[in-house]
Amino acid sequence: MIGLGHYQALAALLFAIGVLGVLGRRSAIAVLMGIELMLNAVNINLVAYNHFMQPARVTGQVFALFVMVVAAAEVAVALALVVNLYRRRCDTNVDRLDQLKW
Repeated sequence: MIGLGHYQALAALLFAIGVLGVLGRRSAIAVLMGIELMLNAVNINLVAYNHFMQPARVTGQVFALFVMVVAAAEVAVALALVVNLYRRRCDTNVDRLDQLKW
């Protein structure tokens, strides 16, 4: 039987992969993908804790839905910035972003 510990282990693994993706990559797209993995790990924890702690309520699912909405908005804004960055500099390397004004 799958318990809460299994979900926590999966979420921890996804979160660790996301952190490695954020810290280890230089491309802005890869950094965004790492952030999305971390947010999905949080969603797994929210839904799993809700299922095992209070199965009659939908609080965890509602919070997970809010996290998805915020993640979608974050991706829309971040991709617009990445496209603008690529158009101006022809590069999406985050190490070369040392100025706010181009």
